[in-house]
Amino acid sequence: MGVVTDAWVWLTTGAHWTGEEGIAHRLAEHVYVSGAALLIAAALALPLGLWLGHLGRGGALAVNVSNVGRAIPVFAVLALFMVSPLRNAGYVPTVVALVLFAIPPLLTNAYVGVREVDRSAVRAARGMGMTGGQLFRKVELPLARPVVMTGVRSAAVQVVATATVAAMVGQGGLGRIITAGFATYDTAQVVAGAVLVALLALLVEGVTVGAERLFDRLARLDGLTRFERLDQR
Repeated sequence: MGVVTDAWVWLTTGAHWTGEEGIAHRLAEHVYVSGAALLIAAALALPLGLWLGHLGRGGALAVNVSNVGRAIPVFAVLALFMVSPLRNAGYVPTVVALVLFAIPPLLTNAYVGVREVDRSAVRAARGMGMTGGQLFRKVELPLARPVVMTGVRSAAVQVVATATVAAMVGQGGLGRIITAGFATYDTAQVVAGAVLVALLALLVEGVTVGAERLFDRLARLDGLTRFERLDQR
């Protein structure tokens, strides 16, 4: 229990929270890099995955190609960027590497979510005269949302956890606390940094779960409102 106690003392020491090397600054860096990477990856992968799932063509190839990124270590990508002209581009190498890492779960779940929508519901919607756009917005997207959100949650947690490797190439984030602890043989600091990353990942997981439940509640309320309008007619 000595290491745990020492880590708690390190975390509760006010001096460790202030300054450019402090927890607050490193946490802000970590959230900034992770958030930017996740937003860019979602903007690239989700529309493509949803569109391919709606068309039902080319999705399997795109998913397989994107999954190749899973086999490439993020640190290897960062190391390559560090010997390229991007090495002086601030957080750009880290964000690009994390984007490549986040795309596979986002793209895969978006495609699979739409393709797994009940085909009878799709046929019924087409039989009612819905256009392709209406079918996508009113049938496929709502039914695919749970699978899509699972991909978003998985990507978000993975990005937050993996962003720590940025410290190994001199970038910021909570990983700098861990590497600094290793450099000074401070086990308490290493454990404290790992705990901070784990807590942040759990917080992100909770936020995404809460967002999914909120979307479900709003969808149910919207459905009840439409039913009441039809009943009044």
